[in-house]
Amino acid sequence: MSLPKPAPGTLKWWIVGTIGIGGGIAMAIWFGLSATLGVPTWETLSFKVVNDQTITVKFQVNRPSGQPMTCQVRALAKDFSTVGSVEAKVPRASSDTSEQTVTFRTTTRAVSGEVRTCTMP
Repeated sequence: MSLPKPAPGTLKWWIVGTIGIGGGIAMAIWFGLSATLGVPTWETLSFKVVNDQTITVKFQVNRPSGQPMTCQVRALAKDFSTVGSVEAKVPRASSDTSEQTVTFRTTTRAVSGEVRTCTMP
């Protein structure tokens, strides 16, 4: 069974529409990839509440070409309020991925710790 032919004079619009949709999809993929490649990422690996005023947070950063970074690490109370924070300097490294451990003081007992954000200078 064959498909019906388009009405006379509409073939060029079908071609233009198909090319336009293909171009739009290609641009969306390109913008999506360019927005995520080379962007630093981080992950909190673990935390340990040492005592009522101290917490240790271990985290991993992935960054392009081993650039130095600064990460904001915070400790949270039961009600999710911030009870302590520190800026952790992640030095330049030969690999893109590195792990850091920071220990810092809190105002009251923390129940969790996390990396809030990381930036490259």
